[in-house]
Amino acid sequence: MAPRVGFGFDVHAFAEGRDLWLGGIKIDHPVGLLGHSDADVLIHAICDALLGAANLRDIGHQFPPSDDAYKDIDSKILLRQTMKLIREAGYELCNIDSTIVAEQPKLNPYIPLMQKTLSDVMDVDTNDISIKATTTERLGFTGRREGIAAYATVLITK
Repeated sequence: MAPRVGFGFDVHAFAEGRDLWLGGIKIDHPVGLLGHSDADVLIHAICDALLGAANLRDIGHQFPPSDDAYKDIDSKILLRQTMKLIREAGYELCNIDSTIVAEQPKLNPYIPLMQKTLSDVMDVDTNDISIKATTTERLGFTGRREGIAAYATVLITK
């Protein structure tokens, strides 16, 4: 079977009184992201990309925010379950290319730990996970420091 490509996107607004979780790690920042789970936008974008590539719908379908079982859940659990779903469907990850869009905090120092954390959760090599960080040059909601967005593209194969 031919390789399959998936694309994911997620966004969450900043919120007082929440921890900031990105790529499965806690980032030192005065505010976190608002969401039903821990609001890890990078993991959510990766889950959507994986699920889409395997034609398993999306993260909201698999882990509905209306279900209290997912309230404040660690997104690494969702990612682990997503990997289980795609493997049960006969797929394996080839690679991920992802981008986090945020003016603050500066994320480059955290990227190696994010890669290691995600590779452990997904049981893949760290070299299969590309994470980049960028800004929007102070344009839009991320530029105004109202939240963070993430994009992910994945390649899977049977």
